Amino acid sequence: MRKSQIVFAALMAFPALGAAQAANVELWRLDCGSIKVSDLSAFSDTFRYQGEARTLTDSCYLIRHDSAYMLWDTGLPAALLGAAQEASPMAPTLARTIRDQLAEIGIEPDKIETVGISHNHFDHVGQATDFTHARMLIGKADLEGFRDEQPGFGVDPALVKPWLDGSARVETVTGDRDVFGDGSVVMLATPGHTPSSYSLMVRLAATGPVLLSGDTVHFEEQFANHGVPPFNFDRAESLASMGRLEDMAKALKATLVVQHDASDIAKLPAFPASAR
Repeated sequence: MRKSQIVFAALMAFPALGAAQAANVELWRLDCGSIKVSDLSAFSDTFRYQGEARTLTDSCYLIRHDSAYMLWDTGLPAALLGAAQEASPMAPTLARTIRDQLAEIGIEPDKIETVGISHNHFDHVGQATDFTHARMLIGKADLEGFRDEQPGFGVDPALVKPWLDGSARVETVTGDRDVFGDGSVVMLATPGHTPSSYSLMVRLAATGPVLLSGDTVHFEEQFANHGVPPFNFDRAESLASMGRLEDMAKALKATLVVQHDASDIAKLPAFPASAR
């Protein structure tokens, strides 16, 4: 009985996939920082990237659903604004804040009603406290990870304190979550990187469906080479989540965007332009 309930719940997360999209949906790609990685071997448990270096993008996204606005991830902390990328295994920096980018397109921060979080690592929740008026949607196990006595790799509870102490509204997510109830914006359960990490599907009228990867992979080629970082929570779940996104992209003819891949995020217009 439990299995049938899970299947039913998954189907109910996509009420509008076969119907015409009613909402007016728009998507902006925001610059939420970059991370210079001097030793890329940390991103493969099969030693694929020995001796390589690469700079990762830290993209996050603004979604307009009619007159409602949602942020998907909030990037690196504002404290890293202008930080020098000195020689270290991973050196993060931020060129612009989310608030600055919102101002450029005339959107006040208090217009953000929802902050969706792909997972609980610091480079995806860094500027969340600029939007404490918004409800936060986050995987249940990842929220619990902030409350662990010894938080795991990359987890900084201070970055989401208002949602932990009850002064800001948080809703935990299990399984897929239809954010607006019409199938146009759906959080997709893609665990493995963390216990309850997520990706996001955004259905656009002209562009078609867009899949935002979260950290299901860090580079586009990892879909083909099945690359899994040794710091991922679960290897088998990581591979299954990769397969899910690949299958969805093929079935829906969707644009699959790897959020940390500099060449991959270029599939979407550069800010301040948007995709519709």
